Amino acid sequence: MNAIIVDDEEYARQALFFLIKQQCPQVTVKGIARSVAEARKILKSEKIDLVFLDISMPLEDGFSLFPDLEKNTTSVIITTAYNQHAVKAIRASAVDYLLKPIDKDELHTAIKKADEWRTLRSMSAAQFNNHAMVYNSLHENMNEIKAIRKINLPHTHGFHVVDVSSIMYILADSNYSTFHTEPGDKIVVSKHLKEYESILEDCDFCRIHKSRIINLRHMISYSNKNGLVVKMSDGSEHTVSRRKSPKFMETARRIFRK
Repeated sequence: MNAIIVDDEEYARQALFFLIKQQCPQVTVKGIARSVAEARKILKSEKIDLVFLDISMPLEDGFSLFPDLEKNTTSVIITTAYNQHAVKAIRASAVDYLLKPIDKDELHTAIKKADEWRTLRSMSAAQFNNHAMVYNSLHENMNEIKAIRKINLPHTHGFHVVDVSSIMYILADSNYSTFHTEPGDKIVVSKHLKEYESILEDCDFCRIHKSRIINLRHMISYSNKNGLVVKMSDGSEHTVSRRKSPKFMETARRIFRK
């Protein structure tokens, strides 16, 4: 199978390229793209069977490439650091969904699914219906995907793998986000806070101010005596903006009813 890798992070692109080269001789990487726009150019000039596609990228996210793939038999394997995209990946008919850092055994399984999908596309309608169970594989893995609670925080030479539950809060500083984790570590990432807001919203996090997101599991108190203020498990205090307070109260009630 001819494949391309689409990912905006250099380390992730290189790591996947060498993993495929070492572990998957049946796959030839015909191109590497840093954006959806670059991927479109490669797809116009090369016959591609398989796309390894990151989701969280600037300008256009990975899902915006799917309309360009509908006209041919190209399969898609989602490669991302975030499990929150799983449901949308299923709806978009990705053949599999791999979380970074990518495990070689999971990579082999995903490529096998892509090969089966290619075979299905070449079958008649009757044959296709008889083999529809191949599509169920991603759905069957959903419980496992949802149980994963790690996030990759990229830096210049690679990335940190962090337990989501250890993140206390995230502070914005221009184009950077600073993660404050247990036991008091700080990790600076060159991505906007807004990106992590959408990624973490289903993991008990809430944006309480334009410059901060908190993990409500680390909140120890809330007071509106002198403004709206939350106190976190490390002793730090953070102001909840009045515009964000309704969403904060709604999220807190939902979480602490569990």
